[in-house]
Amino acid sequence: MDLDKRAQTLLKTLISHHIGDGQPVGSKTLATASNLDLSPASIRNIMKDLEDAGFITSPHTSAGRIPTQKGYRFFVDSLVTIKSLDELEISKLKDQLIISDSKHLINSVADTLSHLTKFAGVVLIPRAKKVSFKHIEFLELSNNRILVIIVTDDGGVQNRVLYTENDYNKQSLLEASNFFNQHYAGFDIEQVKGKLVSELKTMKAEMVILMNAAIETSGDVDQNDNLIMSGQKNLLETSELSQNVSSVRKIVEIFEKKSALLQLLEKSHRADGIQIFIGEESGYQALDECSVITAPYEADGEILGMLGVIGPTRMAYERVIPIVDITAKLLSNSIK
Repeated sequence: MDLDKRAQTLLKTLISHHIGDGQPVGSKTLATASNLDLSPASIRNIMKDLEDAGFITSPHTSAGRIPTQKGYRFFVDSLVTIKSLDELEISKLKDQLIISDSKHLINSVADTLSHLTKFAGVVLIPRAKKVSFKHIEFLELSNNRILVIIVTDDGGVQNRVLYTENDYNKQSLLEASNFFNQHYAGFDIEQVKGKLVSELKTMKAEMVILMNAAIETSGDVDQNDNLIMSGQKNLLETSELSQNVSSVRKIVEIFEKKSALLQLLEKSHRADGIQIFIGEESGYQALDECSVITAPYEADGEILGMLGVIGPTRMAYERVIPIVDITAKLLSNSIK
């Protein structure tokens, strides 16, 4: 639906007032705040058109109106006036991001986003690059335990202890080491898994068990460690969410499991620039009453990860959007 200038002005005024105090907005307030030379009847007619079109709705306890998710979407896409951060705020941001250690830098970004917006800050850190096996060695310990020493092509060394039901002697472990190094050196974990499947029939049963165990234990990195979060408590204490026990429970679960947030940020990773998901647009029911604003950060022209803010749909978009945008740019400049 195309809105004329009067309808746009009234919708922008209504949403701005509702974001400010969280209360339904009545026609008298709109008449005063919109600066439009309209009669009360004309304002009520336009409000009814906006409600019929799904941009606003009337809570059953009030004669005023509040924006719907569709209204917020139109507001963000067409009406919001972005407020630039002042020089002092940008200077403080820069000071907080001057940290030599990359891990602490990423953590400070999540904390900074949460502190500035009073919501939850999230940062998706770069996934570790795929590494290939260079050398593997199986060593006999005791009580059906085997030490696996894995050397990767980036110089990394992993030591893992396998607990097996089979009894492997030194000769069989040497044979397994030689077989692995001959057939799988230079391949990454996923490639080795594929080759193992195709070669099962030609391998001894005890060899298959040993190989599979070695591969599984070398790839047990928790991908959820790629997500840094801060300020979840801020989000849960907002007036919109704290009063709904069911919403709080769902949001707590999504923060604990992380997988949905990871998928959402990964989806943002495939898009350009600032991404804004309002309510159901995220695709996750637990975030139906939330908005997620994300932006990519990069180094040498390559996108490394995403950062963002999760807050209620009633948030000051004109302020949160530039905070996310500028933080992403500053982080990009800080990464060496």
